[in-house]
Amino acid sequence: MNAPSLRLLTGDDGRKRCGWCGADPLYVGYHDTEWGFPVADDTRLFEKICLEGFQSGLSWLTILKKRENFRRAFKGFDPEKVARFTTRSVERLLADAGIVRHRGKIESTINNARRALELRDACGSLAAFFWRYEGPRKFPGVLAMTDSSRALSKDLKSRGWSFVGPTTAYAFMQAMGLTNDHLPGCATRKLVTTARRAFEPPS
Repeated sequence: MNAPSLRLLTGDDGRKRCGWCGADPLYVGYHDTEWGFPVADDTRLFEKICLEGFQSGLSWLTILKKRENFRRAFKGFDPEKVARFTTRSVERLLADAGIVRHRGKIESTINNARRALELRDACGSLAAFFWRYEGPRKFPGVLAMTDSSRALSKDLKSRGWSFVGPTTAYAFMQAMGLTNDHLPGCATRKLVTTARRAFEPPS
């Protein structure tokens, strides 16, 4: 989060929103309908942690604009399909202008797909593993990571995952609803709170 993230903005529709989403319609839609809502679907969780890795050093809006291209390129982020990618697949992806063409991040996604299958076998599902790390935020502030995100990052790295540092892990936790970081006064915060109350974390 940066300073604008800590401000509320009022949109043309009169709704107050977290300042980070600005006025871009794609970003506003993501803020209103996705960011912070609890997710238990393994494919969505895998997609998100991979895309957070691609986002490193870039803006999330850049990745969001390319998300459908990423989904096409990575077979819908089905871990079983991505785990079978080869060196030829890497070269194909490096030639794909629709995604972020970064060899290390592409190879990391393939590696993480293989690690995700191992994790699913060990824990029953990716959701059961990730939701161990849920936690509330005590206050809105300029935080890039938390103790929970450090612990999640450390656990993933110990299992062979890559591009999953504590900042990336925290952005993933914010987006997938493991913490509700919508600012007080944001109209979506109440919706996320309601969704979280109705959500039963997988075990």
